[in-house]
Amino acid sequence: MTSVVDGAPKTKFRWVVAGLIFIIYAIASADRANIGFAMPFIRKEFAMSNAEAGAVLSLFLWGYALMQIPSGFAVSRFGVRRLFTAAMILTSLFTGLVGVAGSVLTLKLCRFALGLAEGPLPIGITTTINTWFPPREKGTASGLFLSAVKFGPVIVPPVCAVIVSLWGWREIFFFCALPGFVFAALWYVLVPDRPSDSRHCSAGEIAHIADTAVADDPATGEQRATRAFPALDRLIRTRRVTPLETTRAVFKDWNVWGCALGYSFQIGISNVLLAWIPTYLLTVKQFSVMGTGFVAAAPWVGAVAGNILGGFVSDRVFNGRRKPGMLFSALATSGTMVALINSPADPTAYGLLLFATGLLLSVGFSAYMAYPMALATKPAFPVTSGLVNTGGQIGGASAPLLVGLLLDSYGWDSVFLFMGLGSLVSFALVATIVEPSPDRQATA
Repeated sequence: MTSVVDGAPKTKFRWVVAGLIFIIYAIASADRANIGFAMPFIRKEFAMSNAEAGAVLSLFLWGYALMQIPSGFAVSRFGVRRLFTAAMILTSLFTGLVGVAGSVLTLKLCRFALGLAEGPLPIGITTTINTWFPPREKGTASGLFLSAVKFGPVIVPPVCAVIVSLWGWREIFFFCALPGFVFAALWYVLVPDRPSDSRHCSAGEIAHIADTAVADDPATGEQRATRAFPALDRLIRTRRVTPLETTRAVFKDWNVWGCALGYSFQIGISNVLLAWIPTYLLTVKQFSVMGTGFVAAAPWVGAVAGNILGGFVSDRVFNGRRKPGMLFSALATSGTMVALINSPADPTAYGLLLFATGLLLSVGFSAYMAYPMALATKPAFPVTSGLVNTGGQIGGASAPLLVGLLLDSYGWDSVFLFMGLGSLVSFALVATIVEPSPDRQATA
């Protein structure tokens, strides 16, 4: 895990931290996939309308959304390490308690509490990325983090199909609860709040992390010329921005709000696919339980690739410009929603369409996490990230419930049309915000 730069060893422990981020959030994100797969079986035990099922799916996300801004203030004051560890332990605890719910009310309370427990995790992670990575690597690290959000849904549907076939829906939640306790302990031991406090980081790596150069050559490590995109910069409204240093400045800045509102529609679409696609495959497409498990994982295989690709391209190709990925993703996703209205009945063809949907939806996701890093100073960043993620999660919490209401009154075509229009609104919102100049970096 070391290399030599100018005769001095330079560790790469930040990528171990990135690996822990990926694993931990893949575990946490499994909670968003397991309830979607379990819902058809839960409804056999507890009678629910589509709207009530949508409410159960949304309650986790409302709790999650409510914790974003408070978590930003808490991280700014107390740091990441202890808060993140406690949140991970509580997340695992409430995941297991979902499996012992004896009524719809208990199920709703457990899901809401789970959302509150998991809420601090993304703020802790984005703050860690902002602290542990230089500007030219933040998009890639953010893409890795967000690919973890989608990797949970890749592995969960097939695993859930096996668990349901052997035992029942309750055992899904017991199985998902266990790994979180182990990785909470690993985080506390291995990841201090600052690289300089880690015995695994050399002085060379700490200097590399503190480097504010926009881009370097990945082979030599030498700084290279910044690419010029004059036509693109005019199109995406690239501007020099004044760093946001206070909470007041953060809450008054339209760029933060525009990013948050655009993110809300994209997260809403993602959560609808996560929560409702298994039900659609079982009840409308009439796929088998095992077939549903594999097809339901397809969009998230695409999403893992999309997040990593989007983060790498925004860092290495566009020199830290985030809006191109955001705009492309929103526009492309609206097209895939139209395709889903007339989707094929063959599981393989449908799986390929869902793979493309997940890929195109996720190309811009890392940009929503990395974009605020270029707007705010590091002390102000947790609150900035909390505000953006609050917007995203409110959209994510509202969408599954709205889909339940649409299904009770109309049908699935209206659902896909709703998501397509939402993606166009996201495109319009992102178009209104500026792209911070690539040589503008957040300062300590």
